[in-house]
Amino acid sequence: MDSVDIEVLRSAEAWRKAGHRVTLGTIVKTWGSSPRPVGALVVVRDDGQVVGSVSGGCVEDDLIEKVREKKLAASLPQLVTYGVTNEDATRWGLPCGGTLQVVLEPVSEASGLGALLDTISKQQLVKRRLDMKTGRATLEPGQWQDALEFDGATLATVHGPRWRLILIGAGQLTQYLAEMARMLDYHVSVVEPREEYAAGWSVAGIPLDRRMPDDVIAEANLDGHSAVVALTHDPKIDDLALMEALKSAAFYVGAIGSKKNNDARRERLVEFDLSESEIARLRGPVGLYIGSKTPPEIAVAILAEMTAVRHGVTEPSWAAKKAARFDPSACEVESRGT
Repeated sequence: MDSVDIEVLRSAEAWRKAGHRVTLGTIVKTWGSSPRPVGALVVVRDDGQVVGSVSGGCVEDDLIEKVREKKLAASLPQLVTYGVTNEDATRWGLPCGGTLQVVLEPVSEASGLGALLDTISKQQLVKRRLDMKTGRATLEPGQWQDALEFDGATLATVHGPRWRLILIGAGQLTQYLAEMARMLDYHVSVVEPREEYAAGWSVAGIPLDRRMPDDVIAEANLDGHSAVVALTHDPKIDDLALMEALKSAAFYVGAIGSKKNNDARRERLVEFDLSESEIARLRGPVGLYIGSKTPPEIAVAILAEMTAVRHGVTEPSWAAKKAARFDPSACEVESRGT
């Protein structure tokens, strides 16, 4: 769940506590070219104030008007459809005849948003089930593979970080990368066995694991929603993490350092009995090439590349580089780095 949708939930609960009538909207289905994905949230206050979006602004005006006039979800949740006909699509500004369905629910104490936000703040996944007949919601632990479900009677949504990022090393770059990654739906954890760096870690809400990185990665059961980035510049630490991460199902494995250092790293990884294809998965130097120099800029470059990989997007022409090719004899790899 990204930071925008968390802000929607926070606003909804704050407005409710302040005595406002509040309506929360969740996209449950789309057809055609809908501007916002399933699961996107919007909240409308009784005076017309709105946070979030379900259509990029196309249908919000209608929602605001009808919520203010108590024509939608006045007392119980209600399913609303926009853009069924081409005429409606033109009216609501949906592109290419797109259609979307939104569940609107009046927010009350029974909505359980306070408990939901408390769980999210602990970087835990939680599944929320909304009973359409009563408007009551219940919470239960979520799983990485859970997705939004709606059968007309119950709306089940999943909240909290849906992606995992394990960072090796607790230096200055790690702090920027960790804080930015949390805004992009990652559950972030940091592995740092070195006392001098662990003592200075101060990012609230992000756990610090003092064990050796190979042990942590081996126990993490990394899946296709997981990423690992090694940031210590110390081969004795980074290589331990990488030799386990590259054998996993993690969608992204990267390492900081120059092209020369990463070429040498690939040569060392051969000694760890990794296959050519596993070593070729390493993104090092890590991140898109955007001319980044400072730690915040390098963090942006890393997260930009991770985002592109997550969405299956080929790098744009201005940043495109030849795909890495691992030759175990010559170790010739094209530059990918910051």
